[in-house]
Amino acid sequence: MAQARLNGIALRGIVSALPTRVEGVADLAARFGADQAARIANATGIHRRHIARDGQCLSDLALPAARELLTGLGWAPNSIDLLIVVTQTPDHPLPATACLLQEKLGLGRHCAAFDMGMGCSGYIYGLWSAASLLTGMGRGRCLLVAGDITSRTLDPADRGTAPLFGDAVTVTALEIDRTAGPLLVDLGSDGTGAPYLIKQRGGMRNPEGPMLFMDGTQVFAFTLREVPKAIAATLDAAGLAMADIDHVVLHQANEMMLKRLGQKIGASAEQLVLALQDRGNTSSATIPLAITDSLATSLRSGPRQLLLSGFGVGWSWGTALWQVGSVPGPCHTILVE
Repeated sequence: MAQARLNGIALRGIVSALPTRVEGVADLAARFGADQAARIANATGIHRRHIARDGQCLSDLALPAARELLTGLGWAPNSIDLLIVVTQTPDHPLPATACLLQEKLGLGRHCAAFDMGMGCSGYIYGLWSAASLLTGMGRGRCLLVAGDITSRTLDPADRGTAPLFGDAVTVTALEIDRTAGPLLVDLGSDGTGAPYLIKQRGGMRNPEGPMLFMDGTQVFAFTLREVPKAIAATLDAAGLAMADIDHVVLHQANEMMLKRLGQKIGASAEQLVLALQDRGNTSSATIPLAITDSLATSLRSGPRQLLLSGFGVGWSWGTALWQVGSVPGPCHTILVE
């Protein structure tokens, strides 16, 4: 595992953006039958998902979210030093979607902008990258964009994936602040899991291949095998116990999996955040989206110790222990036409 301890990284705000179109159990019933649609919803805990309209891309959701975040914080666009976009569904193969957003947001030419091609663990990898770069600079502000238009990658007739995934994009504002609490990040990967959650279509290896494939049994087994160990190692490195954690925000993939995982790591029902019923699995956006949906009031009311963990495609996983002060900026979810 790769661990990093970073100090002085302050969370200033998060704005999540969802497309207005919603697909629910009734829509799935038309495809798979009412009984099957109900069984899927009951098993996964997912009853509704937001789905991008035709032609709606990552930057179309990220742009209004970023603008609202900047306005709410009173940050001038030219005060942003770093823009990172974590996504597996960029607007184009090239240029980087981060470069498109840099121009649309009017950020300065001094702003470093790049994409990261990560999924379920992507928010933790993005947070680690942003914090490391800001720490190296010794100053500065970052916009961390995370999310996917996963619905574009699915076969609508595949009952193993179509009922699970929704679309969302989140923007997180980070800033160097020497008074901020510590951030400890633990990362890992195992490429032998690549065949079990893969979209072969669209890359140079297989431009016209099949849509997204997922072996749910393998994903479940990987999660229960690796994630509790990673969380325990991170807590041990920080000298913390689960009782010291205010909120546990895991990658929101499947309610049954999250409850089982919560039991294995010793998280109480009060600590464990479940926020996927109306969202589904939104890839790298699940953790920040769960925060804006469920923890906004808590984060505004005082310092909180967060345990964040993302895991899945790759195999790849990441855990963060973050002592977050009272968040001064926007922390909410918006709808985008």
